[in-house]
Amino acid sequence: MTVALMWEARAAEGRGAELLAWARAQRLAAEPLRREFLRAPRDRVLVITWWDAELDADLPELPEPDGELVTRTVHRWRFESLGG
Repeated sequence: MTVALMWEARAAEGRGAELLAWARAQRLAAEPLRREFLRAPRDRVLVITWWDAELDADLPELPEPDGELVTRTVHRWRFESLGG
């Protein structure tokens, strides 16, 4: 089964590039099958990682950034891939 973990944060005003650089610099305890970085208006950053694992598996996730870098708590979602 393939599981996708989604991590989304909103940077403090004008700090979107800094948040993206922070997210890209984070190392996980294991390597996912794939990792993708996306950005959106209002300094939002989304990171999706894909894993060969069960939906409820204990998988490494990106941590919370420093409170001054973001405007709110990180949002996290976990999805099971249903194929193409």
